[in-house]
Amino acid sequence: MSSEIFAEWLRRQGHRVIRTSSSYWFDQGPRVYQAFPYHWLIQPSCNELQDFLHKNKAIGLRYSTPISMPMGKLSYHVVYEGPSFDLASLPKKVRHDIRNGLEYATIEQISISRLATEGWNLRLETLIRQGRQKAENMTTWQRICYAAEDLPGFDAWGALHEGRLVSSMLAFTCDDCYTILYQQSTTDHLKYGINNTLYYVATTEALKREGVSQVFGGLQSLDASPDVDKFKFRMRFNAKPVRQRVVFHSLLSPFFNKASYLALKQLSLWNPSNPSLAKVLGMLNFYLQDRVPLSEQPCPEPLIGLIKQNSENI
Repeated sequence: MSSEIFAEWLRRQGHRVIRTSSSYWFDQGPRVYQAFPYHWLIQPSCNELQDFLHKNKAIGLRYSTPISMPMGKLSYHVVYEGPSFDLASLPKKVRHDIRNGLEYATIEQISISRLATEGWNLRLETLIRQGRQKAENMTTWQRICYAAEDLPGFDAWGALHEGRLVSSMLAFTCDDCYTILYQQSTTDHLKYGINNTLYYVATTEALKREGVSQVFGGLQSLDASPDVDKFKFRMRFNAKPVRQRVVFHSLLSPFFNKASYLALKQLSLWNPSNPSLAKVLGMLNFYLQDRVPLSEQPCPEPLIGLIKQNSENI
């Protein structure tokens, strides 16, 4: 499936989508753009980036670039690469959870409409667990889901216990990559291994498809706790070292500095439940690391032990 289908999904949600020579971009926030498809590692020139920012009156943009590039925040993509997903290769506890989950729930593809309606309660419980309950509402969630109806390449998955949806997922195939976009579950069913089971079945089935060689579990988040990705790593997904870049408009960049970061950080302590403030603080943190040498940057926990080996090969 093509990136243009993904672009149409975003347009249907009301996002502005722009194509440049290196990538696609969409307005993830007010005048702030994110590059997509998310698994792409791009190398846009400085002229391309500033031309984009000036022409579109944008404040900033964010994208992923190879670890070998000279600028960018040390970061990672959560990925699984391989011809198959073998249950025997998983840790003993994870195998137990998956077997338990397969006995407890039925894993199957579901309709987009079911994901949009029944899936909202699961989504809300997940956001509450992550401390991000104000990040989305039911209207936003249903717009996300219904925008994918009748578009090829989108899959909705569900884990059902006695007919009730207890875990769900929205995914999309682009190039050779199966991207897990959203995954959510009810809190009172987590102990039965439903998240691990849903991830296992969806990943296994995706890798059986012709042309699919990797499953993308997400970017390192700007603001979410690192714990969000831990269960994916227990599922033998890997942290792929990359650099994430945040670039601001040249006229505004002098105002984004350590002093403004510390002021925003103090403000976030007073208002910890504000999702927009958390995103801005995350972007500013990434931006301030942009030109810092890799050896002087704080290493994300999933990359500890990997980045040294990778740096020796640059």
